[in-house]
Amino acid sequence: MSSGEMRQKLRLKALNPEDIEVVLAKLTEYGALNDTRYAEAYASARKENQGFGQQRVMRDLNKKRISSEMAKVAVATTFSGTDEIALIEDYLARKFRSKNLHEFLSEQKNFASAFRRLRTAGYSAGNSLKVLRRYSTHAENVDEDSLEPSPD
Repeated sequence: MSSGEMRQKLRLKALNPEDIEVVLAKLTEYGALNDTRYAEAYASARKENQGFGQQRVMRDLNKKRISSEMAKVAVATTFSGTDEIALIEDYLARKFRSKNLHEFLSEQKNFASAFRRLRTAGYSAGNSLKVLRRYSTHAENVDEDSLEPSPD
């Protein structure tokens, strides 16, 4: 749990609001609360276990109330030396394991759905399209603007 999440929980439960910072300081002193260690472990777990990309991990760390700078460092460390295209291929293989990707992605609606799924998982649009185009013959004319949902 991050210190931001702990602070929020303590605000809801504490009888005396002044005690919150004292408790947080003690937890940090004892090593039970360390945002840097938490951010690195969280980023690594999201990459290895769920196969998410950098953008998704950054979004999730921000939701966990980790500072932007700390999240950037943790994500950069976790994803350094990682080939995003290989991660995308692994993600597609895992999520669509029961489907023949060449047949499945030949339909425009399935192609668009897979693209949106990759973007939600935190992968870049360019690399997502590059990998998806390997599986679809009609995808040469597709650009990312036609696949993104409209901001209505």
